Formats: sequence, C-alpha cells, structure tokens
Amino acid sequence: MIRRYAVLALLALLAVVVSACGSTVSGTATWPGARLERAVLTAQDFPPGVQYDRIVREPGQSDGAAGPPGMLSRPEGCSDALTRVISESAQRGAGSAAEYVVAYDGARMVITVLTWSLDLDRLAASADRCAHFEAYFDTSSPGIPMTTARLETPRADALVYQQTMRLGNTDSSVYFSFENVGRMAVFGIAFPTPDPSIAVKGSLPQTFLDTTAKQAERAQSA
Repeated sequence: MIRRYAVLALLALLAVVVSACGSTVSGTATWPGARLERAVLTAQDFPPGVQYDRIVREPGQSDGAAGPPGMLSRPEGCSDALTRVISESAQRGAGSAAEYVVAYDGARMVITVLTWSLDLDRLAASADRCAHFEAYFDTSSPGIPMTTARLETPRADALVYQQTMRLGNTDSSVYFSFENVGRMAVFGIAFPTPDPSIAVKGSLPQTFLDTTAKQAERAQSA
C-alpha cells in the first residue's frame, strides 16, 4: 500500500499539473465570459455523489507558479513536456480559461476549458520525442523508466496519451487529453486515485474519456 501511494505521488509530480497554483472551491462560481461559462460542465452534469470543485487562480499568476518543478529526465524536458507546451503558449487573463476538478472513487481529473486553441502538432511532437524516457529524482539516483503512448479514441481529433511509469515491478499511469473545439479547446489530466469516501466508482481511462468527450461536446454547443 505504501508503494502504491508513493507511485501515485510521483506521477503527480511528473505531470506538473497546471492547476497546482490554484485553489478549489465547492459550488458555483461567477466567471467572466458568458460563452466560457456556458461551455463548462457543472456539478449537475455528473452523477450524484461525484465530487466537483471549480479551481480559482490568483490574478496574474502564471501556470505552475506554485507547483513543483519538472523532474530531471533523459531526454531532457520529458518529465513535464506536455504541460510545458501548454504553459508556454497560454493566453492568460480574466475569462481566458476555466478549470475544475471532478473525482470518482478510482479516478481524479482536472479539466480545463480554454478560449484559445492548443498547438496540437507541437503536443504530438513532444509526445513522440518522449515516447520512451527516464526520470530522475536527482543526478545520483537511478532512472525510472517512463513511456508515453497515444490511445485510440472515438473522437478522432483528440490527442489522448497514457504516460506510464515502471517503479520496481509496478506500472502506474496518468492520462492526458487535448482537443481543439472550434475556437475553444479542452484539455485534461487524470490520475488513478482510490477514494472510498466517494460513492460513485470510476475507471481509467474510460471515465476520463467519457468526461472529456462530454466536455468537448458542451464546448462545441456553447
């Protein structure tokens, strides 16, 4: 059990989730941008018992400002390659994006809806470059094998990746999804997080794929 939670903690660090610098608040918040607000799923869009929280950022705070740095890797920059592509091209300011966390017993997801488009070509190139890499806690530690593999999904225009770490004899994965929807975009990350306090169970990657597809459809119709 200790090893399992250590693996999950390491995967969270590797992902460098861009929501790390925000705080979550329960309930319904008021967000600038009427179209953006219409595009975002709310707690009512999920089964009763699923945890839903909106993420609030400090004004002017950049992505990852309070989060951990990416781990060392070989090739260099692979430990946070996907999230860094988004951070470097982000359009910031009030009404530019909305984020929320949705959690099932077995799946915790951070979903972001953007009012600008993602560079899908650059994301795909980064994933290809980091298809196989090693991550390091420090220069003296042994490398941890990592893989980044694209998943086939019903939404042909979406980029969905499974990033898997092998620690000892244990494989653990996180999942990323990126999709442009008209003039907007949706991206998310999912962790396999057991939480018996949540009555509704989820499984990865299916619950994540269902959620991102539903979010993309909402953004399309906004």
